[in-house]
Amino acid sequence: MDFAFYLRQFHLAAGETPEIKLDRKGLKLSVDIVLESVALKVYKPEWSGDHQSPLDAVGRIFFSVWVNDKAIQEDRIYYNIHALKVRELKNYRISGRNFAQDFRTEFLKYHKDWPNVSVQYGPLTLMQGWIQLKNDRIQKDVYELVQNFLKISSIIDHILDSHKK
Repeated sequence: MDFAFYLRQFHLAAGETPEIKLDRKGLKLSVDIVLESVALKVYKPEWSGDHQSPLDAVGRIFFSVWVNDKAIQEDRIYYNIHALKVRELKNYRISGRNFAQDFRTEFLKYHKDWPNVSVQYGPLTLMQGWIQLKNDRIQKDVYELVQNFLKISSIIDHILDSHKK
């Protein structure tokens, strides 16, 4: 896998999203190599059990887009939303199962906007899907996935707000 190529494409996609759009929602972007994959993550520090280190917190919620050797062999870019150990989020009282169920109920309204998506996972993966990998469109396609997530990120805020301690 050509990590440098995919990192460059993912960084370019991340750079396309206006900071003001992210700031309004309190969201942050990260592009890195994670588990032998190039991954872009969209997250909010408040969606983690450790606001100082939200990408490494035991409990955290984030959207991610990634490629790895397997994805490349399949001509795919994968995306998902993870909700890891939401009980660890300090300001909220909600179980992972309840959070997943609430999210999926709301997500149904947007399901059609997400290609090849499924919600048939356990509570840690709220949804997951893929798009076709086209090397000449990676930047544009990753950017569009991020924009789709920005449209639904308020679902997470809404659910967490209803479960504040």
